[in-house]
Amino acid sequence: MRALRIGLLTEGGYPYVSGDAGLWCDRLVRGLGQHEFDIYALSCGPHQETAGWVALPPQVGGVRTAPLWTAEDDGVAYGRRARRRFTECYGELAAALCESGGADAPGSTEGHGSEGASASQADRFASALYGLADLARDEGGLVGALRSEGAVRALERACRAPGALRAAREARVPDLLAVAAHLERALRPLSLDWYADGGGDAPRGLGSVDLCHAASGGVAALPGLLAGHFFDVPLLVTEYGVRLRSHYLGSGTPDAPSGESAPAVRALLAAFHGRLAAEMYRQAACVTPGNAHARRWQERCGADRAKLRTVHPGMESDRFAEVGDGPDGADPHTLVWVGRVEPAKDLVSLLHAFAEIRRTEPRARLRIIGAPAGPEGRAYLGHCRMLAAQLFPDEAESPHAVGDNPVSFEEIGGPEVPTLAEAYAAGAVVVLSSVVEGFPVGLAEAMFCGRATVSTDVGAVVEVIGGTGLVVPPRNPRALAETCGALLRDPERRARLGAAARARALELFTVEQNVAAFHGIYLEIVSRSPVRRFALDDAGDPLPFAVPAEAWLPGRWTGLGARVTATRRGPGWAAGPPVRGTSPAVPVPHCSSASPPASSVSSVSPVSPVPTVSAGKGAR
Repeated sequence: MRALRIGLLTEGGYPYVSGDAGLWCDRLVRGLGQHEFDIYALSCGPHQETAGWVALPPQVGGVRTAPLWTAEDDGVAYGRRARRRFTECYGELAAALCESGGADAPGSTEGHGSEGASASQADRFASALYGLADLARDEGGLVGALRSEGAVRALERACRAPGALRAAREARVPDLLAVAAHLERALRPLSLDWYADGGGDAPRGLGSVDLCHAASGGVAALPGLLAGHFFDVPLLVTEYGVRLRSHYLGSGTPDAPSGESAPAVRALLAAFHGRLAAEMYRQAACVTPGNAHARRWQERCGADRAKLRTVHPGMESDRFAEVGDGPDGADPHTLVWVGRVEPAKDLVSLLHAFAEIRRTEPRARLRIIGAPAGPEGRAYLGHCRMLAAQLFPDEAESPHAVGDNPVSFEEIGGPEVPTLAEAYAAGAVVVLSSVVEGFPVGLAEAMFCGRATVSTDVGAVVEVIGGTGLVVPPRNPRALAETCGALLRDPERRARLGAAARARALELFTVEQNVAAFHGIYLEIVSRSPVRRFALDDAGDPLPFAVPAEAWLPGRWTGLGARVTATRRGPGWAAGPPVRGTSPAVPVPHCSSASPPASSVSSVSPVSPVPTVSAGKGAR
């Protein structure tokens, strides 16, 4: 079986050291050593490029990078015809953003997903986007044109046109400049030199890969859309956090970029990212959310249910093995919270809940272990420390003893908690009190450690624990206190829940299941795609991507317009070359049903699987 060549598309992640999604991508690439990977990375800041790359495995053939945080003018001087093409395409793109799709509320998902946006709006946006891509390829770039006064004027005409969004009609000149600057940054992948099929003297690009795998949605998937547009390369999109949801939630916050908090700007940018997400979901061969919560968001934003495959994130279970397999030596009266300290974790409710617990369990202790997330996290940590000092003044058991506070704030790496595994091992119950969560990584880590958990019902919490932990409503300190107190008083129940949680984590959330799932998905996608590059073995026979299911039995088998001969090669059966004279219109389906390991079956949600090409009715 010849190796697949995968174009891995990232934004602000792998292979940079400081990338958020770098660890997951590195595990995937290292786990699929039988395939070749080319990395196409968009950096998000100078700090990333200064920090450098992680050590890359040998299966990475090359890395091509481009910045999103800065870009020099390409210096391309458009002629009259090219300027007219740009004005028409950019004007169409702006008109598609300004069209009312059923909602005028800034940041609303109405009108930007499958339920609100009409097919004509989606086609109009796609036609304009690919028109700009064709122009960039013909002229050598778009950066200068996207920064030009003509782009702002085209955007203004679309905002003032009849039928435009109410917020767009109210846009002022600073709003138009902010929107044009954001679109210029988001559309920079159109001007990159990444799109080539490697023919002749041209460097190898996305046109020569067998599959594009976008490690996130949004701008990271845009090069994959262009590879599909220019070369029919199939696209796989993985979203452990839905980028469109993140944009909606962050567009109106104080942390939003300068100028992007105005109503008109939020409305137009929400329309752009909504249209881009809809086009990405429409063109992708498969979309893999990390949990059901993300899956529901993707469906709401336009993803076809038939293309969705849930693949849980893979985590290294070995570092928690000693905690999970060993005896429970933790303090039976201690609650542990582990994570990044920030307002979304709602430690204030946890502290108030612990005050209720102390009234019935005076020996109870709470250990908050984690580092603050940025300046906001440091301010929130200071507030929590002051609240803990007010709720739990230091008390001494006797006049000659030193007072002690039952709440401690610690960081991993200190003398008390040197490792992450020991942080979870420090308590009998692990608590999650968040008001907002995507995939709760800390909860899965506690499950690997065999700990009973009490969590708020947010994000993918219920899906992750699957009945192996207790769940309470968010922002409800009384319910949190009653549930934690019940577990502290019942060691047998804690042991049962912890054992069940560890078994579930080992089944669903390991690196092995994640890698096996993507290996099978790669083969399924390529088996349904036209053969774009050929490889021959030593005998001159074609090397397939995977072994067809019928090749496991000797003899001749007739499939979809072609025949496959099962021959004995090495330790297993392999497919021989197709018989001459058969119809070339339909290639031999190289299915993956016989090759992926059995663990990939349980790691992917059985709901709405990606259809697999069958061997045909002619097999006998």
